[in-house]
Amino acid sequence: MSRKPQGELRRGWTTGACATAAVKAALTRLWTGAFPAEVTITLPRGETPCFPLAHRDSGPGWAEAGITKDAGDDPDVTHGALILARVAASSGGVVFRAGEGVGTVTKPGLPIAPGEPAINPVPREMMTCAVAELAAAHGQPPDIEITISVPGGAEIAQKTWNPR
Repeated sequence: MSRKPQGELRRGWTTGACATAAVKAALTRLWTGAFPAEVTITLPRGETPCFPLAHRDSGPGWAEAGITKDAGDDPDVTHGALILARVAASSGGVVFRAGEGVGTVTKPGLPIAPGEPAINPVPREMMTCAVAELAAAHGQPPDIEITISVPGGAEIAQKTWNPR
């Protein structure tokens, strides 16, 4: 039987928060030519956590950044996973794609349509807002394709309810 740690629990971050930070870092590289050392995002309740980058890569017309997920004292199987976001110019607004380790919705009944990447509505909104904010700041159109990946994500998913 696991026991509750003594004192206050250490705060962690959701996969969506990590993905949003990675999107913001990758967009900064795409539109300014340089990666930030760390990224601050605004969460739905107004908190502003800061995330160090764990991965940086880029090429002609794209940039990719990664954040190592810290779930705090939450017993989350995704703790320590690398959450990657690759961004590239697109057309028609923000488009989400599922990369390695990210599933797609297969059945109706969820707030995300079948065939879409399994990225929940709140993280989608957070990432879309980050795109709009940075696009306005850098005079760019907010037309971006975002591919979220979690290396090893298929193995991690086997430890969750997803296999059901």
